[in-house]
Amino acid sequence: MKSLVVIPTYNEIENISAITRAVLSLKENFNILVIDDGSPDGTASAVKEMQAEFPDRLFLLEREGKMGLGTAYISGFKWALERDYDYVFEMDADFSHNPSDLPRLLDACVSGGADLSIGSRYCDGINVVNWPLGRILISYGASLYVRAMLGFGIHDSTAGFVCWSRKVLQRINLDSIRMKGYGFQIEMKYSAARLGFNIREVPVIFVNRAEGESKMSGSIFGEAFWGVIGLRFRKIK
Repeated sequence: MKSLVVIPTYNEIENISAITRAVLSLKENFNILVIDDGSPDGTASAVKEMQAEFPDRLFLLEREGKMGLGTAYISGFKWALERDYDYVFEMDADFSHNPSDLPRLLDACVSGGADLSIGSRYCDGINVVNWPLGRILISYGASLYVRAMLGFGIHDSTAGFVCWSRKVLQRINLDSIRMKGYGFQIEMKYSAARLGFNIREVPVIFVNRAEGESKMSGSIFGEAFWGVIGLRFRKIK
């Protein structure tokens, strides 16, 4: 069984070495693919230095400029499918997602029968640490909005900590995914649900980043808001 953790980066020099070592130290033998969008701070160079230490477990895909979170993950999914990975994870570089939770997400699929598992902030209350109240209200409100608009039973549809089984990624038409920001997270999960896959939420504690700067912007929320309306009327095959 082969598992790959995909980590998109842009200016994550403060975090990339530590998060890489934390993931690769886990006994489950995860591999990592870092997808860097031309970080001017040297993130890609730091990954290249570590590749000498982890030549068979750490991989790097460099892109020119910021092309969006969604397109980064789509590239990572295709890369993983071409190399016969059984499970593919989404995870942030900034330790907002705890690497120690990766085995729990994997177990939900391998032993728990899920086709994809979500590291959920909201399936067991609101488990967020060090976020401003306004950010919590926006994030939690977004999930309520998605549930109301799409009749979608997932509590944390915008979550970016996810384990995908190979068969789900093979079944979804990745080239048809339109949203590039955090709306991508909604679109992918909704597509999987519409195709009949078993989705399980695993409660996790989300911790706001301590190092580096957030990539969140108003345009990201705007895309998700209008994109969800579009999803209501789209046929997913």
